[in-house]
Amino acid sequence: MAVIGALEVSAQGFGAMGLSHVYGRADEEESVRTLQRAIDLGITFFDTATAYGNGHNEELLGRAIAGRRDGLIIASKFTHRQGGDGRRVSAREAVDASLRRLNIERIDLYYLHRIDPDTPVEESVGELGRLRDEGKIGGVGISEASAAQLRVAHAVTPLTALQSEYSLWTRDVEVEILPTARELGIGFVAYSPLGRGFLAGSGPVEDSDRRNIHPRFTAEAVAANSRRRRAIEDLAERLRVTPAQVSLAWVLAKGVVPIPGTRHISHLADNWAAGDIILDERTIEELEAAFPRGATVGDRYPAEQMKLIPAEPALA
Repeated sequence: MAVIGALEVSAQGFGAMGLSHVYGRADEEESVRTLQRAIDLGITFFDTATAYGNGHNEELLGRAIAGRRDGLIIASKFTHRQGGDGRRVSAREAVDASLRRLNIERIDLYYLHRIDPDTPVEESVGELGRLRDEGKIGGVGISEASAAQLRVAHAVTPLTALQSEYSLWTRDVEVEILPTARELGIGFVAYSPLGRGFLAGSGPVEDSDRRNIHPRFTAEAVAANSRRRRAIEDLAERLRVTPAQVSLAWVLAKGVVPIPGTRHISHLADNWAAGDIILDERTIEELEAAFPRGATVGDRYPAEQMKLIPAEPALA
């Protein structure tokens, strides 16, 4: 088990984003079965967002947990701009809509998904704090915030969690953001711990897969980054485990809570078993030497989305 603020969660959570066509077509019935199998395995922490399929993901998760809500920690996220027309919504509107779609009475952890450039972060989290006080949400979170933004937000409303991308090929948070979260007592949730599948050896197979527009999935970037991935593959072969398990074991060794996602029941048990792999200090150093901070080729997101990602200080 792990602790995020006052929330006790499974050591790994489940990131549901990929169940809403982000990576190409998804079968809803298989997705529901996968989510329910995750519960059977002991996963108690499930992550969704209003932006995943314009609410579809929340509805899907709501279906999967119906009648099985007890003991689960449900997290969702919102942005102030929603839908194709960028309609502005308040945190209160977003929470009420999320509650309806999830069909639950309280969301255990609710994040500001991205800081709105036109809305002070303290205003956004302040409203979430009031919703927490009313019992509509259990904890207030923020996603992809800088260290300075974390301090400002936490001073207004104590934060339960920070969610940021973190994996062997995305280590920038180690410079300032992760240490600040730890200093303030804010739990850290690592999304895309498998590098959107890349570290596990997968990539886009359909034209509709969103990874096709990500700079890290261009042919040139894949060729360059694959050379580093060989370190994971070689270690996996030596340990007789999968590259995905090695990658997750590294994130788990950092004392954070990863939320890998998968559409397929067959991958669930493999991911979960990463918790049984203990990497020694020498092995961790070997992996980190193959993936030094800032060395991954390609930005994390397309240019427009990168504008909402806080700039990091110079890497040390």
